Amino acid sequence: MYKMKRIAVLAVLVLMSAHWGILKAQQYALTDDYLLYSTSFDDGVDLTDFAATDQSAWKITDMDGNKVLELHGKSDYRGRVRSPFNIAALKDHYFGDFTLEVRLKQTGRDYGHRDMCLFFGIQDPANFYYVHMASVADPHAHNVFLVNDAPRVAIASRTTGGVKWEQDWHTIRIRRELATGTIAVYFDDMEKPIMLATDDHFPAGMIGFGSFDDTGMVDDIKVWGPKMGTKTTNWLEE
Repeated sequence: MYKMKRIAVLAVLVLMSAHWGILKAQQYALTDDYLLYSTSFDDGVDLTDFAATDQSAWKITDMDGNKVLELHGKSDYRGRVRSPFNIAALKDHYFGDFTLEVRLKQTGRDYGHRDMCLFFGIQDPANFYYVHMASVADPHAHNVFLVNDAPRVAIASRTTGGVKWEQDWHTIRIRRELATGTIAVYFDDMEKPIMLATDDHFPAGMIGFGSFDDTGMVDDIKVWGPKMGTKTTNWLEE
């Protein structure tokens, strides 16, 4: 009896080891070895590297010797379904499992839906995810949203009451894992997420930056992951 129990325990341990081996293989460190893309906009990256819903709403701005990507006006754009108007997607780069880190500054007026957005899993103008970070949370703000050939739907299982943009720069991080569907969002504090969601509608896709209908700045983009795909396409014409 004891021998049979021991064999059973060993079998479970072997299965657990194999399971954790798979998980370990999917993990990656936030080091240069896994850095798939980065720019501080002082390295020659300009608007031609992005496909925007309205290119005229964006510009490269010099902030005391530091170049940033600026959303300075509202885009002349209406999507096929209810979703953010101002989007600048990084051209030709496709990310599946990834960790995105970026600095954002909100430059609009102070009100409940004052926001900046990060986009990922972009397939076309009516199929993507976005994180909406707003001053105050409600059913249409401060959540992870799914746009799936229909008006956006909030999918986060956990959120906070909102964020304090004020007039400061903030560091935001998004982690996505395809195998588990995990989406985790961090705002300044990289230990405690402000949003958690689980969804597997879209595989690898493009990453983008912007706002539902406000203005703001983007700088110091970094994306880590196990691999990156490339494909020349205009997502707005898909």
